[in-house]
Amino acid sequence: MRKGEEMKKVITGNHAVSFGVKLARAEVIAAYPITPQTEVVEKLSDMVAEGEIKSRFIKVESEHSAMAACIGASAAGARAFTATSSQGLLLMHEMLHWAAGARVPVVMANINRSVGPPWNIWSDQTDSLSQRDTGWLQFYCENNQEILDTIIQAFKICEKVSLPGMISLEAFFHSHTTEPVDIPERRVIDKFLPPYKPEYKLDVKNPRTFGGLTSPEWYYELRYKIQKAMAASVEVIKDVGREYARATGRSYGLIEEYRTKGADALLISAGALAETAKNAVDALRAKNKKIGLIRVRTFRPFPKKDLREAVRGAKAVAVIDRNISLGNEGIFFQEVKSAFYNEKHRPAIYGFIAGLGGRNVSEDEISEIGRHISARGLKQEIKWVGIKK
Repeated sequence: MRKGEEMKKVITGNHAVSFGVKLARAEVIAAYPITPQTEVVEKLSDMVAEGEIKSRFIKVESEHSAMAACIGASAAGARAFTATSSQGLLLMHEMLHWAAGARVPVVMANINRSVGPPWNIWSDQTDSLSQRDTGWLQFYCENNQEILDTIIQAFKICEKVSLPGMISLEAFFHSHTTEPVDIPERRVIDKFLPPYKPEYKLDVKNPRTFGGLTSPEWYYELRYKIQKAMAASVEVIKDVGREYARATGRSYGLIEEYRTKGADALLISAGALAETAKNAVDALRAKNKKIGLIRVRTFRPFPKKDLREAVRGAKAVAVIDRNISLGNEGIFFQEVKSAFYNEKHRPAIYGFIAGLGGRNVSEDEISEIGRHISARGLKQEIKWVGIKK
């Protein structure tokens, strides 16, 4: 399509979510505000009130209820959405398991925010990553354009594999920062994303059992089916990404490679940190350092095969985590190491913890990480960046 057919707006990441939900024609929106997510549902409330989107807007008393409302709506055949952050996501935890087990394609935006105490409203990915075993697809966005595009794609992906999906953007780095965003025409998205028509739904004219008791005889197989659906989503994400590229000119996959060709050392990161890391890679390349970046866009399913292919030839890898599994190490670091454990080509892999609680991570700090792994002079497997002694 021609670029002129899109409308450009300078909007926050929160409003990029709202416009994506509007274009996806979500039919039920459950809302419980929590900083820094509040602007998402406020904007959607305005859109519903002004008749810009025909949705049932449900004001609930908690995040637990928000997810319960979305599960019920999705089970009844409606396209459902909600948004949350931090403690709100943790309060939903029980319902996240329920949504995945019930195979309902609810889509949720999570604005990554640190978990208290101490009280902190700034960026940290530990809230969403602590939900990694609930059976939700998880996407981590780099900028506001990708946020809008991923919201739209997530509805299609989730409905194809019958699993819920979480789109993560970072507190204030994305949520309250304005950037130019191209908003596709509604007719383009209507063609890309047709109405949701599930094969099975709550219907008094065609009664079925949902959420009933399952004995050990069949529970095992039902979990196996969820795992198979998660594995199948790898190709679905790629296919939907290619289809979206044909519609809008913007392409997304499981990972993004940046200047990886010929690199003997690689940085791996996700979210807002990756944008700063690209600048660091450019600076290092200008100094003849053979270094590149891999940005992980999907955490569930974890892109093991794509990572292995992208890392082929590199001798050292640094995984930069804005999260921590306390008592162990960075969560992306754990997953990356696991992906290479049985591989013949297994580069030296180092973990770096950075930016917890919204602490700024500078280009210079990332460049220093790049220099360390290029020289392969590290004596420890994991290192905290910028810690105050």
